[in-house]
Amino acid sequence: FLSALPLFILYEGFILLVNTDPAAQVRVGADLWTKQLLAAIGGTGLFALGIPVLLIGVFIFIRERKLKLPFRSDWFGWMIGESALYTVVVALLVSTVVGLIFSAAPDLSTNLLIAPVQDGVESLSTSLMFVLSIGAGLYEELVFRVVLVGGMFWVMKSLFKKPAMAYIIAAIVGALIFSAVHYVGAFGDSFTLASFSFRFLFGLVLNGIFLVRGFGIAAWTHAIYDILVVTELLG
Repeated sequence: FLSALPLFILYEGFILLVNTDPAAQVRVGADLWTKQLLAAIGGTGLFALGIPVLLIGVFIFIRERKLKLPFRSDWFGWMIGESALYTVVVALLVSTVVGLIFSAAPDLSTNLLIAPVQDGVESLSTSLMFVLSIGAGLYEELVFRVVLVGGMFWVMKSLFKKPAMAYIIAAIVGALIFSAVHYVGAFGDSFTLASFSFRFLFGLVLNGIFLVRGFGIAAWTHAIYDILVVTELLG
């Protein structure tokens, strides 16, 4: 929770600054879905989301103090470094696999690593692209990993004798949905089988990271990857 909290603060803070046109606000799709859900049950805007985040943080802090779990601030830096390592290794591995399958050009760093980015995003300002990258790491992992994959696993685990089978199905279905939603909406990408496959495999790996290392590591891995893509596009 604490490792992902800076992503929440950075995104929600800077998205207000970079969206200069109040009539045409641009936000991460998963962010909008979350706030629309909160609005449907009576909450509105950042306030409705901020209160649950604050309460969850207080609950975790009190619970960990009761359990006398250690808190070491230097662990945060190691977690960011771990996420950065996953970003590089996973991106290269997935792009290589997809490149071999689809006979992509040899220079994968300028092809498949950048290809899975929404067409309309390049028309946005530089600052907005970076802020959206941070938000995607946070909210897409919250929606697709925690809620979708975690929720499907929770529902299906009672249907299978082995919990691993329930998670495999949840992970595959979740990765398919995760990939598919990137082609929906005003800034949706033009569909190609290669980019869909890249996102599907990337989603599977993020599911694994979420299962083994938790939400915070998965969120930072996703955010750092998107930031690297934006940096490459601008470079």
